[in-house]
Amino acid sequence: MKKRQKPDWVPDCLVDDRHFTTEVKSGVEGGHDGMPGPDSAPSRGNPMVKKRRKLTLDEYQQGVLGSDTSILSRAITLVESHLAEHEELAQALLKRILPHAGNSIRVGITGVPGVGKSTLIESLGCMLCAKGHRVAILAVDPSSTVHGGSILGDKTRMENLVREPNAYIRPSPSSGSLGGVGRKSRETMLLCEAAGYDIILVETVGVGQNEVTVRSMVDFFFLVMLAGAGDELQGMKKGVIEIADLLAVNKADGNNLQPAKLAASEYGRVLEFLHPATPGWKTRAVTCSAFELPTLASLWQTIEEFCAVTRSSGAFADRRKQQSIEWMHTMIEEELRNRFLRSESVQALLPGIEAQVAANTLPVTAAVNQIMREL
Repeated sequence: MKKRQKPDWVPDCLVDDRHFTTEVKSGVEGGHDGMPGPDSAPSRGNPMVKKRRKLTLDEYQQGVLGSDTSILSRAITLVESHLAEHEELAQALLKRILPHAGNSIRVGITGVPGVGKSTLIESLGCMLCAKGHRVAILAVDPSSTVHGGSILGDKTRMENLVREPNAYIRPSPSSGSLGGVGRKSRETMLLCEAAGYDIILVETVGVGQNEVTVRSMVDFFFLVMLAGAGDELQGMKKGVIEIADLLAVNKADGNNLQPAKLAASEYGRVLEFLHPATPGWKTRAVTCSAFELPTLASLWQTIEEFCAVTRSSGAFADRRKQQSIEWMHTMIEEELRNRFLRSESVQALLPGIEAQVAANTLPVTAAVNQIMREL
């Protein structure tokens, strides 16, 4: 295997020589198995590929609690499945592992596409693994509105972190979910915590205003921004800035260091006029760089300080409780909608009403009232 020289700007503490090669070994590395389905079907035309054996509930539980990343991946796929038999098994598994979950720091990271989230997360993850932490990265990729597929490329973008034995990267499709997170991201987070990961980093889709949903599932939420990308105050929606616990101006290195400092200073002045996102915590604006270890250490120190302050005041536990309640109500709304639309009477009535609305012969409000009478 031919090696290429490590760039000077990459800190030695983040990578080693094995990360800089011209080819990547095939097979499982760092405990990641490519997200197989719970019951993967054999490949057509290839009789040598056998269908995977179904796991029992006990096997799923033992595998997750035993930090078996292969079974963890299958458990996450099980949770994400829409099949009725999978949903029943998934809920039974979640009930069993719930007492072992919740012992992590949950961090949400968002920002517009191209701001450098993946690179920053990779460097931060490598640093945390070097400190002895076990880090799970839940990276949500946007699903196509045309064919519903996702690229799921974060594991290829994080080629250094994917080799860390104490890191687990799970790319998941957003599947049309608003808020920049996958439909089952919360359940995935519980499974990772039960598997022993003490830090959960949630990288969300950079979709702007709808990004606020991630706030309802993490302890600490920070917004990654850039300097020189237009009017600093218009770079992201005000609603997202208002819910952030930290604004981090990224790529603060080289010639961009001074502009990044100026941008952070500007954001700091804006934050003086906004209410803090978390009671007892003053939102800050800082600079950071994926290639400057001191800025990464400072970033994580801020998160640890946040946890210490909010745990002492009770805000940390209160937020977790409120998030669980909000999660329940969200699931109720989703289930009610799904059951309503699956109703045979609604399915029979809906096409005709849709045609009338499209032809402007029936007001939308009247159409909704007519459908709701089927309840």
